[in-house]
Amino acid sequence: MGARGPRPLPEGVLRLRGSPRADLIRSQPKPPLEPPPKPGWLGEEAGLAWDELVPRLLLMKVLSKIDGNALARYCELWAEWQTALAFVRKHGSTYPIKDGNGKVKALGQFPQVAQIHKLSLALSRLEAEFGLTPSARTRINVPISGEPEEVDPFTRPDPKGYFAAG
Repeated sequence: MGARGPRPLPEGVLRLRGSPRADLIRSQPKPPLEPPPKPGWLGEEAGLAWDELVPRLLLMKVLSKIDGNALARYCELWAEWQTALAFVRKHGSTYPIKDGNGKVKALGQFPQVAQIHKLSLALSRLEAEFGLTPSARTRINVPISGEPEEVDPFTRPDPKGYFAAG
């Protein structure tokens, strides 16, 4: 049986959210923020997605060299999703199933419709990992430049000598 509960968040995400738990994490690796090399095996559409995402993720300070495989997987899934979506837009989501006399007896769903749904779920998970959705970004609190960083109220005594309540 696997581990129970939600997956633990990386120390950097906890720190950006202002969580006091960030200081409890001691042994978490901290890869340098730098672009991963673009894999040569990426397809054309996936390569275009890569070229668009890497600069944006670097600006958001959420990409390191070690993230290259996950990002490549996202880009390939994105390209597959685009292909399946183009097919459904061109042909529709269903096709007629005919009996032996050529009379339509039912409608069948193209496999690309199910593929779109499965790829959408996989893309959603990876988008959340990289902070590519509005809700994922609301969980990250980045101080505005020039604005002082908020001090943890549980480590700063108040003027009366007590710890300030948050």
